[in-house]
Amino acid sequence: MLRGFPPVAAADTHTLILGSFPGEASLAATQYYAHPRNQFWRLLGTVLDESLVELAYEERLRRVLAHGIGVWDVLAACEREGSLDAAIRNASPNDFAALRAHAPKLAKVCFNGKTAGRFAPIIGAAGYATLVLPSSSPANAMLSFDQKLRLWRDILT
Repeated sequence: MLRGFPPVAAADTHTLILGSFPGEASLAATQYYAHPRNQFWRLLGTVLDESLVELAYEERLRRVLAHGIGVWDVLAACEREGSLDAAIRNASPNDFAALRAHAPKLAKVCFNGKTAGRFAPIIGAAGYATLVLPSSSPANAMLSFDQKLRLWRDILT
């Protein structure tokens, strides 16, 4: 059974970006979105007008938190061969009720890709605004960086 990472969130986090579950490169590095071709840090950095890609991982997290944005995954644990979401089996979700106590100002939850986005109705029913974004994964090559970015800019609205 693979285990994900704890949430990157603070008491003043107002927006959370949820992925599905860390890929192999991320698990090996114990860092969110560690695969060099994943566009997460480039997309989010462009949205926030920050050069996140150029920063060390811990500084990336500090800068994102300074903007009131958190990062986490929908799933706490699962079985999976490789990194594709389609290969996820025996998944268990993260405890979002506990997150509410940790991040009381949380108002908006954005989902990085359609797999994570399947949880949008559940999170929306809990009272959060939701937004499903195109996946930043290198496996999502249907949209260009600029096409993804146009939709990712809605994180701040």
